[in-house]
Amino acid sequence: MTNRYLDTEDDLRQLYDLPSARVVGKQLAAIDAHCKRFVELSPFVVVSTTDTSQCDASPRGGNAGFVRVVNERTLWIPDSPGNNRLDSFVNILKSGRIGLLFLIPGLDETLRVNGRARLTVDPEVLRVFTTEKRLCKVVIEVYVEEAFLHCAKALMRSRLWAEESRVDRAVLPSMNRMLADQTGTSAPVESQEDMVSRYQRDL
Repeated sequence: MTNRYLDTEDDLRQLYDLPSARVVGKQLAAIDAHCKRFVELSPFVVVSTTDTSQCDASPRGGNAGFVRVVNERTLWIPDSPGNNRLDSFVNILKSGRIGLLFLIPGLDETLRVNGRARLTVDPEVLRVFTTEKRLCKVVIEVYVEEAFLHCAKALMRSRLWAEESRVDRAVLPSMNRMLADQTGTSAPVESQEDMVSRYQRDL
């Protein structure tokens, strides 16, 4: 069997209709009132970054509105305890580019934001996100170049929020069991329940 690959945008466009005027026209160059409200209600965003050699998509979560709308062209995303790989941060330092996908539980529409990014350690900015429990170390400052609401089709197809779509955690081994198998470690394996309890203390 011979695989056939597409090489040009012209090849690709032969397979699809052109986007409608409404689809093109909904793209904004800044955050309007609807986008602002969407960010304020969102407790979850996928942060997409790249450099010249790799791409990364990283989930970020917090209380609804944990991403701050500073003004129509600026968003602030605080850091949070994680695995310390810092893939997103390193990519931002190298390319200065970012893409965001905001989700709101129960809503099938999403919000996409693309633009430039840089990392700030300005004390006044960090203080916005610092609490008694956590000292914020770095904030991603996003300069918005594109913002648009994305249609509901993908989440409707996946039935992501439907109760019948929920999967029992027991269908997979514990996270630590899977990591032990992947890394070949022989250390005692932490149960899923113990891992969740440990994570809860550091949220």
